[in-house]
Amino acid sequence: MNNENKLKFSDDALALAQRMIKRYPEGKQKSALIPLLHVAQAEFGGWLSSDAMDYVASLLNISSIEVYEVASFYSMFNLKPVGKCVIEVCHTGPCWLLGSDDIVKYIEKKLSIKVGGTTEDGMFTLKTVECLASCGTAPMMQIGEKYHENLTLSKVDDIIHECKATVVDHVTHWSICVRIVAKSSINVFDILCFRFIHNVKFSSAS
Repeated sequence: MNNENKLKFSDDALALAQRMIKRYPEGKQKSALIPLLHVAQAEFGGWLSSDAMDYVASLLNISSIEVYEVASFYSMFNLKPVGKCVIEVCHTGPCWLLGSDDIVKYIEKKLSIKVGGTTEDGMFTLKTVECLASCGTAPMMQIGEKYHENLTLSKVDDIIHECKATVVDHVTHWSICVRIVAKSSINVFDILCFRFIHNVKFSSAS
């Protein structure tokens, strides 16, 4: 597989990828595929092009189709360009019963896009996804690392306004983890588990 003149990870991201791969025995490197796809998505503008997936395949010494089939299965991976803020609205059972369809329709109207679409200014992409495991706070949606729960139309307005006022780059927690983990002995999975369990946010100054 020749990746000359194609995408490459930054030094920090490559160091993290190599650390992830070394977690697994020889011949079992494919086990690092999903975390490497997260890093690739954070590195390459919030989505996975065929070049990006080919590059991940080369790092793991597996075929490109093995990467494509995983990336295309999970809604957390984007296979086309997306906005800086990807709004993922849960539309399964509890969220649907408590009005997620109304939330989706409201966002569509407010942003003048349909599900799967991106605003003309490149700020927002709207997606519907399966259960995000926050049934007790339905309806809810996710933007990057952050859950927005117990949604109302007014809350949606506030969230969109805040994103417009504060977001300058693609929203993802993985780019922060790349910088932290590549320069320390901390395990990326420990970081993510700690963040979600204790509701701790990382900043670029960490």
